[in-house]
Amino acid sequence: MAEDASAVERAGDPAPPREDMTVAEQVADPIPPAEDAGDAAAGKRKRGFPSPLTILVAVTVGVWLLALAIPSGEYQIDDGGRPIPGSYQEIDSPLDFGESVQDLVYAPINGLYGIQDLETGLVAPFNSGALFGSAQVFLFILAIGGFMTVVFKTGALDLGIAHLAHKYKTRGTVLIVTLSVLFGILGSVMSWSDETLGFYALIIPLMLSLGYDRIVTVSVVTIAPFVGSIGSTVNPFRIGVGSDAAGVEIGDGIVLRLLLFVLTLGATIAYTVRYANRVKANPELSIVPHDPEDAELVKQAERNDLAPLSVTDKAVIGIVAFTFLLLVFSIIPWGSILNNTIVDPLTHETITQAFSWELGWWLPELTAMFVVMAIVIGLVARLGEAGTSKAFLQGVIDFTGPAILVAVARGVSVILTNTKTIDTVLNSMEGIVDGRSNVVFILLLSLISLPLGFLVGSGSAGMALVMPILAPLGDFAGVERSLIVTTYNAMGGLLLLVIPTNALLIAGLGLARVGFDKYFKFLLPLVGILTAIVLGVLVLGAVAS
Repeated sequence: MAEDASAVERAGDPAPPREDMTVAEQVADPIPPAEDAGDAAAGKRKRGFPSPLTILVAVTVGVWLLALAIPSGEYQIDDGGRPIPGSYQEIDSPLDFGESVQDLVYAPINGLYGIQDLETGLVAPFNSGALFGSAQVFLFILAIGGFMTVVFKTGALDLGIAHLAHKYKTRGTVLIVTLSVLFGILGSVMSWSDETLGFYALIIPLMLSLGYDRIVTVSVVTIAPFVGSIGSTVNPFRIGVGSDAAGVEIGDGIVLRLLLFVLTLGATIAYTVRYANRVKANPELSIVPHDPEDAELVKQAERNDLAPLSVTDKAVIGIVAFTFLLLVFSIIPWGSILNNTIVDPLTHETITQAFSWELGWWLPELTAMFVVMAIVIGLVARLGEAGTSKAFLQGVIDFTGPAILVAVARGVSVILTNTKTIDTVLNSMEGIVDGRSNVVFILLLSLISLPLGFLVGSGSAGMALVMPILAPLGDFAGVERSLIVTTYNAMGGLLLLVIPTNALLIAGLGLARVGFDKYFKFLLPLVGILTAIVLGVLVLGAVAS
């Protein structure tokens, strides 16, 4: 028990690597290495940028204070559950000050397993209704940690990565482009998001072995799919739900969205490759300098005397590859995409015209898959019951920190939901864009999409809430409703790249051991480029409409 307590304690602090950890396992561990003993003894602990947890707590308190000043209000709802334009009215706050304080204290708890009452809409731990918290994502991250730690314990993945890095040591750009295109397409067609977290432990060692740094991994695994969502093409969760709420078809506006996808993803890949090649040529230019074990991976890739892969090694690597391919295949709503139908935003299952071979899995099934596959890996590699269970539990402990960040980030949404202030903000935004010309309307819509995206999101839930209000306003400005869907989606995709309350972004940075300040330094020029592209394409769409 003392050993477990020590491991939990170090979830937010640097710690020395365990002696039984492989090099690849050390670099994939979300817990950073301990600071230099000499510096610690001399009291040279640096005052750096606040930790992700500190940032999230500060944002939570700030949003709570803002919610106290915003009047509560709500729209009337039609039979389809959509808000009716022009029906907004202020209401008494559902919480008194004491209850608001309690709501703030409970925010991380509700962010993990809060239940939303289907009648009142309020979120609390002991309600009856639908799960509002992020317990599914929380357990998914822990299962990934357990699975990958068991995999690393076999040593097969270390050797496989070394062979792959040695083979591609002069063609790393090919891997960056290929993976970015793959993840970008998945982001475009199906909001590839939570699932990316499982790839960090796999791709971090590979990129480091090729001489790149951790920022390159973040760009490939997290930035590329978020950029892909900017140009969502046939995404049933974002475009499908938004188009349905706006009263248009999912295929309307697809040419403009495809143009957005090609231009923004192309710019992102070019930016990433340029940075990666500069870091490989001169590691001192890296925004996130290599740890000692990072440099060791580079040395391994340069060796010419690597041991050959055994039958067991190949079997383990094959199972890992199969697991991640199954992850991708199982969550894609094939019937919804290929048959142009609606998908359930909660279960990710195609509602109509689903194919017989379509699995329709989501986080509960994926969590179970990683647990089962960890056991299979342990059996194939002959780790034994004790070795497999010890490795799995250690992985769960190591990945608890990023999982907690997800729950804290979700707590911000709980506060806005319980104070009934979201509709008030939406109503004020409705007044800003009403009655403008087409180009001015799109530019103003792009601007107000940012605070709206922060408050309600740009996914299926945000689309369902915002589109019934904003889409009809476009009729008076001569703007097609499909362009309004595209605009809100694109600006929401941009926002996902920068806001610290994006739970998946913060969790990914935690898994990659990249500080938000270092990430933002890398991202800022790219965001400027992407913003210019997005606004240019949207104005082009407004002129052509």
